Amino acid sequence: MSDCGCEIEIKDQEQRGVLYWLLGINLTMFFFEIGVGWFAQSTALIADALDMFADAIVYSIALYAVGRSSQHKTKAALFSGYFQSLLGFMVIVDIVRRIAFGSEPESLFMMGMGAIALVANVVCLLLIKKHKDGEVHMRASWIFSANDVIANIGVILGGILVWKLGVRWPDLAIGLIIATIILRGARHIIKDAKNS
Repeated sequence: MSDCGCEIEIKDQEQRGVLYWLLGINLTMFFFEIGVGWFAQSTALIADALDMFADAIVYSIALYAVGRSSQHKTKAALFSGYFQSLLGFMVIVDIVRRIAFGSEPESLFMMGMGAIALVANVVCLLLIKKHKDGEVHMRASWIFSANDVIANIGVILGGILVWKLGVRWPDLAIGLIIATIILRGARHIIKDAKNS
């Protein structure tokens, strides 16, 4: 009975289960973090929230690809990469806007929200770890989750620097670093998808 397709069905169910959890965590964190980021006038938090939103879109696309042909999975990963690129550029636009018009980021909100987001993303990383070397749509999901952990550490560090130095520049710098991480991850995913 090895040709019954049961193994593929179980694998697909596992992928769906993981992706639903990742989607739920990232959507919840996006709404929470974008509100706190806006209130705290923090480019780093807004960038991280947009990264969470990008991840939620990626996980939705990956859910669509589960159980479909490898061509669908490749297209899903490509779309994810392009969408991630768009959000990375949106973060850069916000940084330019805040440089031009100013902002007063609240360091305590940055550190607190960054810590909450870090916990959420470590959970996501642990959930997706088993699939990190799997099919292209799951590899894309792993990359996004790994990048998020780096971004969260950056937000916390930015909050500490804003607090210690009393200036807004660390917030803008961390926002730019997060945008760079987003764009680098997007490029990697697009390249991986094109080579699949």
